[in-house]
Amino acid sequence: MAVRDSEKRSRHLAENHGKHLGAEVPENFSRGFEALADLAVNGVQVSARATDLTTGRVLFSVDDHVAMPTAHIGTVLLLIEVAAKLRDADFGAHTVLERTVADSVSGAGIWQHLQVSSLPIADLAALVGSMNDSLATNVLIRAVGLDAVRARTEKLGLTRSALLDRVRDHRGPDHAPQLSVGSAKELTWLFTALARGEIIDAEASERVLGWLSLNTDLTLVAGAFGFDPFVHREGDHGLLLVNKTGTTAGVRSEVGILRGPRAGVTYAVSMSFADTDLPTRLRVHEGLRSIGLDLLEYVH
Repeated sequence: MAVRDSEKRSRHLAENHGKHLGAEVPENFSRGFEALADLAVNGVQVSARATDLTTGRVLFSVDDHVAMPTAHIGTVLLLIEVAAKLRDADFGAHTVLERTVADSVSGAGIWQHLQVSSLPIADLAALVGSMNDSLATNVLIRAVGLDAVRARTEKLGLTRSALLDRVRDHRGPDHAPQLSVGSAKELTWLFTALARGEIIDAEASERVLGWLSLNTDLTLVAGAFGFDPFVHREGDHGLLLVNKTGTTAGVRSEVGILRGPRAGVTYAVSMSFADTDLPTRLRVHEGLRSIGLDLLEYVH
């Protein structure tokens, strides 16, 4: 009886999610919808959106207006502000920044394990783009100022997406509860605008995409695309990917652009869940890859 009830709720949820499109779920995205519905039935909060890169047509959307925790994805906004400031004479790509004890943080990234204590701004941006380097993130935030990132975010017209804080090992009552938040609708718009060279200008957009193209985390949605995580900037089998991921306890999020021989898509998927056991986490990862398979079939 419990199994039948679960299946009934899953079907009902899938039908309701399909209404976000104003039509039935496209057949080539049914696998992803079913995966998301099953996860939602089991207590996972889901937000997702995919649009055709050329036409802007919405391919699917599930609660895409909801602001979700997105972990390091908010550092895309930091990279946009860094790209804008590179025009300043005293903030060039080769300007060297020193790390301090106050910047120190564990977690993602390689710089904390290296002996070199200072790096050029462009190298720090590359570390953030390639591996969500937490120490590089904090040094860049200190250099450009979180207020400047927030002002840039508002100027872009984003109201449900933001970089809220620096990276911290522990978040207390006086800290922002999350590193960043974002809505799938705004994030897909942002990446589409980057692809079109419309964020600040074509040069700045290209810089940001260049840093993001170094990303080595292909464990979520992009896990379905078959790329070599360390060598994929030039494309493979007619596919080209630029993506950014955000992962922390109970959060899995990804936004990206996937181009293929047939089409291009911009996508954003965020999931928030009780990360209390490994099977739950693995189901979330499996659901994300299911969406990736649908995206792959659309573009290839």
